[in-house]
Amino acid sequence: MSRRPPLIALSYFEVAARTKSFAVAAKELNVTPAAISHQVKALEEYLGVDLFVRHHRRVSLTPAARMALPELQEGFETLGRAVDKIRAYGEERLIVTVCAEPLFATKWIVPRLHRFYARCPEAEVRLQASLNTVDRSRQDNFGVAELKRAGVDVSVRLGYGHYTDIEPQRLMGLELVPIGTESLAAKADVVDHISRQPLLCDSTHTRFDEPCGWKAWFRQQGREAVTLRELRFGNGLLALEAALAGQGILLGSRDLHQAELSAGKLVVATERPLHCEQAYYVVSAGTGLERPIARQFREWLLDEAGNSRTDPS
Repeated sequence: MSRRPPLIALSYFEVAARTKSFAVAAKELNVTPAAISHQVKALEEYLGVDLFVRHHRRVSLTPAARMALPELQEGFETLGRAVDKIRAYGEERLIVTVCAEPLFATKWIVPRLHRFYARCPEAEVRLQASLNTVDRSRQDNFGVAELKRAGVDVSVRLGYGHYTDIEPQRLMGLELVPIGTESLAAKADVVDHISRQPLLCDSTHTRFDEPCGWKAWFRQQGREAVTLRELRFGNGLLALEAALAGQGILLGSRDLHQAELSAGKLVVATERPLHCEQAYYVVSAGTGLERPIARQFREWLLDEAGNSRTDPS
């Protein structure tokens, strides 16, 4: 097997041949003209052929150099593309794309992200919020192909946890309690009072097969026939803003509204939760397809959910 050609000398030759000047090549490469001359001389000795005709203030290419230059330039371009791919791989292997429904992404993942970065300081989390992470049925048509199509490494899905070719891991259950501003929520005859208030609805929960909202909550309290005044919002963040503005009472999750509850901006009207069949599940491509950074983020999510602390700080 022949010895590999001296790449540094070849790179110096390519620049000198392209610029037809050792001085200009030296300036481009940030070296001295003497260094260019030395490398070219070493290359000529290695090849056993002259590459330049030296003139007083310039150089010109020999026939051998002119013949080899185009393929040499093409080779350096190929080498450059290979290096770019390696660099891109090095960057991408530390990027993890995560998707969750808007309320969970904003109120649960974002306040805790500093702990993931403490665990993986070189990582870059690209967090997306989408209602497409909410199951529409018990047998949701979701799997590895859908993850790849969306360009997502880890998804937190809200639903039933029955998927085509992905093994979900349960993150946390969905338990809803009536919450609102103190002026609205803190009343003695709670159920009657709530039934007379504007009821804020997160339309995210209306996507499910099984009821998961105010009608189900009142049915649980033995008030099946009650007439409700419901104000619907497209996602949980909008419903939360309406609750903070005192526009009604929201059926919300303690886990996702912990910051507002701890700050006293909202209070729990009654300790009568609605236990929903749905839950939050974390899914990824699985064994053999999951990148290491995706596995680390998935495991971190599970650790956070298993942590008894509710304060994300």
